[in-house]
Amino acid sequence: MKVIETAIEGVVILEPRLFKDDRGYFFESFSEKVFKEQVRDTTFVQDNESASCYGVLRGLHFQRPPFAQSKLVRVVRGAVLDVAVDIRVGSPTFGQHVAVELTEDNHRQLFIPRGFAHGFSVLSDKVVFQYKCDNYYAPESEGAIAWDDPDLGINWMIPQDRVILSSKDQHHPHLRDAEGLFSFGDNLY
Repeated sequence: MKVIETAIEGVVILEPRLFKDDRGYFFESFSEKVFKEQVRDTTFVQDNESASCYGVLRGLHFQRPPFAQSKLVRVVRGAVLDVAVDIRVGSPTFGQHVAVELTEDNHRQLFIPRGFAHGFSVLSDKVVFQYKCDNYYAPESEGAIAWDDPDLGINWMIPQDRVILSSKDQHHPHLRDAEGLFSFGDNLY
């Protein structure tokens, strides 16, 4: 597995070693041992999967402590633009984001540590999206920021008039107005 650093410390892209032949391909999508050696000592406790169509935008979501979550995300079918936004108040990269295209062809994964909001937009006709979480879902700790916050400057790579949102994702505050954000330097693990 190749680990690629991004502009924000802790957010990394993982590229698996792909073995191809005339039958197709094989790759190891996750190894706890390798992940702990090369990325972070994290124990994932929950796997999730979603299916969506073109234009669906999910995010930007996070969970507040003590239920904060790290995520390891990947695409099984289709393509997304995956986004992680630093919401750690006082961080030198607060309000900045990393955006990575994850596709069924590039097999890339993105690791998003605790202290980040996460979202993705669907770029293909259909997508199957999987993610591992290191903490269980806790609805009482949910938080979110607006996907279209102009201060974030995220290019979701789909026309705004084609964006499909859940009713909940239509009403999140901008980052500057969000409550329950993390503090830089807090031990989130």
